[in-house]
Amino acid sequence: MTGTPVHGTWEPEPATRWEDAFLTGNGHHGALVFGDPHADRVVVTHHTLVRPNGDEHRRPPRLAAGLPDLQDRLLAGETDAAESFTDGRPLQWVRPFHPAFQLRLNRPPGDARSDYRRSVDFTTGETTATCATWTSRVFVSRADDVIVQHITAPHLTLDLSLDPRLPGAPAGLGVGHGAVLTPEGAQLSLRARYPGDSGLAYTGVTLAAVTGGTTKLVPPGVLVEGATEVLLLTRVRRHTGELDVVTEGRALRDLREGTSYDGLLDRHLALHRTAYDRVTLDLAADPAERALPGSALLGRPRGTALLERLFAAGRYHLLSASGLLPPRLTGLWTGDWNTAWSGAFTTNANLNLQTASAAAAALPEVTEAHAALVHRQLPDWRDNARAIFGTRGVVAPSHTDGESGHTCHFSREYPLHLWTAGADWLLKPLVDHDETRGAHDPRTTAALAEAALFYEDFLTRTDDDGHVLVVPSYSPENRPANAGWGTVNAAMDLSAARHALLTAADRHPAHADRWRALADRLPPHRTNADGALAEWASPGLEDTYDHRHLSHLYGVWPLDEISPYDTPTLAEAAHRALELRGAENDSAHGHLHHALVAARLRDAERVAHALGRVLDGDFFHASLMSAHYPRRDVYNADAAHALPAVLIEMLVQSTPDRLVLLPALPEFCPAGELKGVRTRFGAALDLTWTPDGDATAVLRPARTHRVELRTPSGAEPLDLVAGADRVIGVKTR
Repeated sequence: MTGTPVHGTWEPEPATRWEDAFLTGNGHHGALVFGDPHADRVVVTHHTLVRPNGDEHRRPPRLAAGLPDLQDRLLAGETDAAESFTDGRPLQWVRPFHPAFQLRLNRPPGDARSDYRRSVDFTTGETTATCATWTSRVFVSRADDVIVQHITAPHLTLDLSLDPRLPGAPAGLGVGHGAVLTPEGAQLSLRARYPGDSGLAYTGVTLAAVTGGTTKLVPPGVLVEGATEVLLLTRVRRHTGELDVVTEGRALRDLREGTSYDGLLDRHLALHRTAYDRVTLDLAADPAERALPGSALLGRPRGTALLERLFAAGRYHLLSASGLLPPRLTGLWTGDWNTAWSGAFTTNANLNLQTASAAAAALPEVTEAHAALVHRQLPDWRDNARAIFGTRGVVAPSHTDGESGHTCHFSREYPLHLWTAGADWLLKPLVDHDETRGAHDPRTTAALAEAALFYEDFLTRTDDDGHVLVVPSYSPENRPANAGWGTVNAAMDLSAARHALLTAADRHPAHADRWRALADRLPPHRTNADGALAEWASPGLEDTYDHRHLSHLYGVWPLDEISPYDTPTLAEAAHRALELRGAENDSAHGHLHHALVAARLRDAERVAHALGRVLDGDFFHASLMSAHYPRRDVYNADAAHALPAVLIEMLVQSTPDRLVLLPALPEFCPAGELKGVRTRFGAALDLTWTPDGDATAVLRPARTHRVELRTPSGAEPLDLVAGADRVIGVKTR
């Protein structure tokens, strides 16, 4: 290889847009760092900050009593019957995610910034901005759950305040400021009470520890003059009523007592660097390209240096956004109160794609955050099943704000309350995690049983051949060309039901025979007249090809139900469906979803094409966070977080009993090294490949196991012994 890949990015100018601000976070707090030495801003966020929207007790619609009639009508051929199956409410968005405030550090005008540089180090989570003798460093501690900023300069003078004035902030936001001098410098607070009578508010507290000079109150903040360094510690709490600011300030002083910036950073690194360093990707990029700032690399979209950096940035941002919760549509960051699609967790593709690399890319921290969301909301999922379908078990919502798991976001055009595959898709990463580590989480095992119980109660209608029917059924977010939105036997619903029942059966021997028998009664997938796997298995429902979602190929990815190895005929039909699929509105998640399915189907050209659509489409900001649409339209984490999964899947795939090496290696990656990936049969793996067509895989198994090895040369058994490294020579073509 040509040296070590770059594990960070940099820019020669401060950020002027919040979308270009460098990001740091610990899965609870987030920070968007602009880096301007004369008007430095750090926007503070927190996963819990969702704005009340006037109805704090929304429940799922109580529709179960009318379900048998709807099923009768759909099975009788009334194709639009589901479009009136609601309780009449209008479309309701979940509570929107928003920023807290910005830390403002204003300095007197100085010299031109010809030597300015800002950077973010992915290995540490630390953003740094320098200009002449001024330096500012910011990170968010995984160890102490605090935003830490350290500013140094000779004769440092700055005006420090907490500023709630951010784009879209509601006019009725009740803001109160506090500032007091303390022995170490000052303590600032900002309390913001939401409009309305919910009683909800959030409060930020910043401790300013000042070395040298003077500190005086200049409302709403403080003025520091002649100092040599300032250390800022910031936390945000969402609460009801009033927060005890004195107690919060005391906790920050206790944290700072006897500890320097470097000491705080060291405690953080023990957690952050350990996680980040587990997996690396080296694509033998040109060292001169590796040295470029991120914005310049983005202007060379087909360079391997860009892919290396986007892989590293994607893992960094995914880790940084995951903790209390997994990443939102915007990760953990936003600088605007009007966050697109409420900054929610959208579970019918977006969250699922963002976390797709967690198991293979050795980020159990991401899976644990995902599990926290799932298990916290299971009671609400039970309410959804009872209210809408009259069943036991669980039904997951397609949108959640992280607090409520009730199904409230649906309409005639998007009957998301009829979607029953969500629980399976959200539990799949937890199953993958268990397979990777070789142990069952009892919480996942219990949740799988609840998913199976839902299907046991729901799958009661049958066709003339004795197959149980999924009715009503919905394929997010598409509809047949000749029918309404709610239908019968969407391919995704069939795959999810089968997978949920069989996976639950594997973990619950007492119920295994019953659940496997029910899974066997589900109808098979249908191949349509175009030779493609049909999005709806029911005969007569015509496909709508131009759509961003690939819900019907759920059996290919993320499931292992359809593969070139076990079900070659179905895999051919799935590949034909992929060929016919349009990109509709050019959503980033659609392109990368396409790439993940193509990798499973061993189509390197299609992987490269889908990646190219994203890389050529100007989807990435200078921060290396992504947008939802081309030309950096709508800040969104889908592409940034999903891209590492695509790069791993084109190089390495695994199941509990199979290892696939180099299934879809594009021509633009002739050489490289992927180190540290995890397999679902319990082995870590390093893979190296060269332009001459040779590749070497080194496996470090934790379990003794026989798997099937699949390479471009064919298939063979591979025996692994726990603790004994295994070296495999492979041809790339």
